[in-house]
Amino acid sequence: MSVLLILLLFSSMFNPADESEEDTQRRQEDDIGAQFSERFIQEPENVTLLLTMLEEFDFHVRWPGVKLLTALLKCQCAQVQGIILVSPMGVSRLMDLLADSREVIRNDGLLLLQQLTKGNAAIQKIVAFENAFERLLDIITEEGTSDGGIVVEDCLLLLLNLLKNNSSNQNFFKEGSYIQRMKPWFEVGDDNSGWSAQKVTNLHLMLQLVRVMVSPVNSPGATASCQKAMFQCGLLQQLCTILMATGVPADILTETINTVSEVIRGSQVNQDYFASVNAPSNPPRPAIVVLLMSMVNERQPFVLRCAVLYCFQCFLYKNQKGQGEIVATLLPSTIDANSISAGQLLCGGLFSADSLSNWCAAVALGHALQDNLTQKEQLLRVQLATSLGKPPVSLLQQCTNILSQGSKVQTRVGLLMLLCTWMSNCPIAVTHFLHNQDNVPFLTAQISENLGEDERLVQGLCALLLGICIYYNDNSLENYTKEKLKQLIEKRIGKENFVEKLGFITKHELYSRAAQKPQPAFSAPEHMLFDHEFTKLVKELEGVITKAVHKSSEEEKKEEEVKKTLEQHDSIVTQYKELIREQDAQINELKEQMCTLTSQKDQMQNTITQQLSQIQQHKDQYNVLKLKLGKDSGQSDSGQVNGLQLEELTLLREELEELRKQHALLNTQLAERDTLIANLKAEGVQSPDGLTAAPENTELLKELESLRGQVQTQAAEISQLQRERQEVQTRTEALAAVSGEAADLTKVTELENRLSAQTAETNRLQEEVRSLTESRAAMEKERAAATSTATILQTEKSKLQQEVAESKKEQDDLLMLLADQDQKILSLKQRLKDLGETIEDEDDLDARDQFDDDDDEEEEDDE
Repeated sequence: MSVLLILLLFSSMFNPADESEEDTQRRQEDDIGAQFSERFIQEPENVTLLLTMLEEFDFHVRWPGVKLLTALLKCQCAQVQGIILVSPMGVSRLMDLLADSREVIRNDGLLLLQQLTKGNAAIQKIVAFENAFERLLDIITEEGTSDGGIVVEDCLLLLLNLLKNNSSNQNFFKEGSYIQRMKPWFEVGDDNSGWSAQKVTNLHLMLQLVRVMVSPVNSPGATASCQKAMFQCGLLQQLCTILMATGVPADILTETINTVSEVIRGSQVNQDYFASVNAPSNPPRPAIVVLLMSMVNERQPFVLRCAVLYCFQCFLYKNQKGQGEIVATLLPSTIDANSISAGQLLCGGLFSADSLSNWCAAVALGHALQDNLTQKEQLLRVQLATSLGKPPVSLLQQCTNILSQGSKVQTRVGLLMLLCTWMSNCPIAVTHFLHNQDNVPFLTAQISENLGEDERLVQGLCALLLGICIYYNDNSLENYTKEKLKQLIEKRIGKENFVEKLGFITKHELYSRAAQKPQPAFSAPEHMLFDHEFTKLVKELEGVITKAVHKSSEEEKKEEEVKKTLEQHDSIVTQYKELIREQDAQINELKEQMCTLTSQKDQMQNTITQQLSQIQQHKDQYNVLKLKLGKDSGQSDSGQVNGLQLEELTLLREELEELRKQHALLNTQLAERDTLIANLKAEGVQSPDGLTAAPENTELLKELESLRGQVQTQAAEISQLQRERQEVQTRTEALAAVSGEAADLTKVTELENRLSAQTAETNRLQEEVRSLTESRAAMEKERAAATSTATILQTEKSKLQQEVAESKKEQDDLLMLLADQDQKILSLKQRLKDLGETIEDEDDLDARDQFDDDDDEEEEDDE
């Protein structure tokens, strides 16, 4: 309880008074709180002890501690940040407050972290790496995103603190795929009426968070990667949906336009997508046309018109394709009378009665010509119909006509910026401008007059335009060459006066403000005088125009000669560089070919090694087969052997079996007959060898003799078949051996042929590698020679430049000496005249010398 009382006491001291109290009392409380804060942090252990107490889960300890630390940060922010930064686990303890289940502590923890992360990049990085992004995005989702309450606003403010001007945290946010989680924030319905003030605030902060990630002040690489991620996840598409939706509050629409502007700035893919977006109208119109209609409408809010101008500038930034499409809508061949185009809107705004529309249209059209010589020349073809019955005039001429009519300062400034952008680095446009005899007298008259403060900027811009006519003049018009224009400046204006008027541009108070960032940010319409890109052009041209005006004709001729010499040397060096570049490409190509051939050679070597191994295996198998065939010659009865088919052997076996059966049958019959004979003998009948048989047995004996003859014949046939079978087996084994040996020999021959082919191919490839290596060495020598030649030329170029500088310096010194000498001579002549001496002029002396020389020549002739 004592700890609670102490914390409440301190927090009540440090916190300012409530809003209901008087301002004087609030200031007194603030002073008292600042004094106590200063005394409290004099001992850093106090803050460390307070951080330790925040680890207590007890609500009555933790919540007052959060309030006290927040109050300390408000009063002595930098000092408390330093103590927390060096405190072990100091930031981690504070990050644990976001995970507290009690919303009061979590919400006050958000306020504490807001104060803690203000202006301290080190603490911002620590908080980000403590998983702050994940926790904050989860809280925003839980609270209802844009429809949420004050907690969502606190989370968004903390995210802005962590990401703004902190490239490390921005990269961490992008790499963590947190950009993709921002897309659901911008999902709006069809009915957008009746937005609450909190929703407007939340969505405004969400749009600012997107702009922080793609701000032009970030590094180009980081901005480009974020732009790509926003297109891929559909965030840009969602923003364009809000842009074209109805019922969206004006400030949200304005901020959405600014956000879309920076998401597409310099990204070709995003710019192409934006060009394809159509407004939900009947008939559908491109979003660019709808936005330009708002820009040239004087009834629209000023901030909205500025946002549309910024969007158009970002759409054309480094987008030559978009620039060509805008200029094409002004050309006679592409004008469609049935629809409103961007070019028609720009021309309408350029010549309307509203000066702000004139300025915006002029700046927008200037961005369509920025760094694009092709479109500058194309715009010269644009013709305008001024009134019925009169011939059309060019856009360039119409701009100069409006200038000469003496319109408002804002209108003239916009037109002069357009003309300067148009004619810079475009000699053809300069020639068209000078072709009108009234333009140069108008410019000289404007510059030479002594006008008020409001007209100074116009005078400076006229001087810049006249200087562009000198610097980018190709001397194609005889009356307005560079030299004649400089003589005109010297007679009518004066060089020093011209340079002074030219300096009025950069000395203007609004110039430096416009040069700071691309987005046009002006407090009032009358302050819109400068464009960011135009300030870059002024900075680039001011110095070179000043030098061009002060140069004499002789210096220009010498510089032209030196320039031509340097250009020749540069062209030679460029040629050698191109040659070296080509040789490098050839060398790289040959290196690649050599690497390919080397890899092919290695593969072939491996193939040859494998084939040699296989050949050796086949040889070993062949030798084993030869040995095996010599031992097992009787085991080759099966299969196909050199034309002797398995079916023939089977038939022979069947015939042999049949003969065996017949032989067995005959043996059986013979045995029966022998038994019968033995029985007859036992009965007393004599044998046929000499015994006389009974008459009834004579036929039986004859039959017996016949059977014996048949048996003997069958036995002979069986023996003959057995011999034939033995011969067939012998022949089959021999043929099998010969066939196996022939097959192995065929394989060996085939492998040897392949080996010889691979060897020949390897030799050929080695020869090619050798020739390529030689050619590479030759090219390396040529490259070295070219490099040395280029170095020599560069050295000669430097020497020439040094000699030119020295000669120029010597010439200047001589001119100064001659001027001093002439001054001394004049002073001496004056003194002699004052003394009464007769002084002859130099012309009389020269005539007398000539006369004396003639007399001397006559006397010599007489002699």
